[in-house]
Amino acid sequence: MNQPIKLIVYFFLVGLVFSCTTENKKESNENSEKEDINMTAKEILGNPNYLAISYGGYRKTTREIKDQPTLAEIKDDLKILSAMGIKVIRTYNVQLPQAFNILNAIRHLKEEDPNFEMYVMLGAWIDCKNAWTDLEPDHNVESEHNESEIARAVALANQYPDIVKIIAVGNEAMIKWATSYFVQPEVILKWVNHLQELKKSGKLNKEVWITCSDDYASWGGGDGDYHNQELESIIKAVDYISMHTYPYHNSHYNPQFWGVPGEEEELSKKEKIDAAMHRAIAFAKAQYDSVTNYMKSLGVNKPVHIGETGWATISNGHYGPNGSRATDEYKEAMYHDLMREWTNKEGISCFYFEAFDEPWKDAHNQKGSENHFGLFTVDGKAKYALWRMVEQGIFEGLSRNGNPIIKTYDGDQEAMMNDVLSPPTAMEIAVIE
Repeated sequence: MNQPIKLIVYFFLVGLVFSCTTENKKESNENSEKEDINMTAKEILGNPNYLAISYGGYRKTTREIKDQPTLAEIKDDLKILSAMGIKVIRTYNVQLPQAFNILNAIRHLKEEDPNFEMYVMLGAWIDCKNAWTDLEPDHNVESEHNESEIARAVALANQYPDIVKIIAVGNEAMIKWATSYFVQPEVILKWVNHLQELKKSGKLNKEVWITCSDDYASWGGGDGDYHNQELESIIKAVDYISMHTYPYHNSHYNPQFWGVPGEEEELSKKEKIDAAMHRAIAFAKAQYDSVTNYMKSLGVNKPVHIGETGWATISNGHYGPNGSRATDEYKEAMYHDLMREWTNKEGISCFYFEAFDEPWKDAHNQKGSENHFGLFTVDGKAKYALWRMVEQGIFEGLSRNGNPIIKTYDGDQEAMMNDVLSPPTAMEIAVIE
């Protein structure tokens, strides 16, 4: 985003954030907010009755002001998610109006229905100097915009204490493959400590939990290059660890778990896929364990939750028919269900990625996998993972973009399975058995 637009957005948000609420609205919310404020992140995270998901409401190929989702559109989305049992959503930045609009939408829905319950893990985007510009990113210097981003997150958390329960400092901001914007860990530590100090001084609700949300390797679960004093300090400073794990991406980059081994080559297509998906879950569990083990090796014992994991349904790149063949609605459904089963049983919150497809993520490639991680399509069709909910009438009376919630493939399971491919054999991807 260019600087003039950023400035417009910034002043737009500042005006909204600090606008006064009317006395009547304060009175109407007073009783309901008292109880909600007492529902803390500590009580929500790890609670299987509070399912979590990553949410972006963008329907277009850009996130420009003219393409921001409206309050009505966000309310429709939140009603759909609530019907699914989702009670916690994750956002990623407060540079754009969407985060404020989401919080405002939740407050509206709570006013309309005292039983409506939704909480937010509010993301503050952190990046390095020259990120997203034509200049070379300087990974040793942080962006001058980080300070105002943190300030906006604090302002929103204070304005919506009944809704904002977590602030995440950065998204995959320390992992070095994020070459466009990653920062050194001392930057994350600086802002985590800043927020913790605001809690101590009473300038931020002491019950708000502070974390950063990053790849498992950034949390010390992989390459030893990430093991340093700053990371140890971050682990000690956050209230919990929010780690990401993506077997889907690793089906291309680290495919040893993915290829069909020789002893499974005679299985049916479905049996091969099912076996591979169970190995994918085992892969995610191993990454989770690697983070918890590293944390405990430092003498620290605090919650570890999954800030992001998911499975795409369309890809014309590494994960499609000419690549790892990981991509389709059947595999997404199986991964989603197995992931929910494991995390719910173990008391791990999983901010599943993601609720709805978002076409801006790879705007120049309609079939790019990043556009298709949603459990719903942009026009509101429920992918295979949610077909059973459609059958149960969970979404009756709800809509997205004016469209009722119906199944993809017109509910034709055979047609859906025709697009499903077996993973490559171990020999095909050169796996050494």
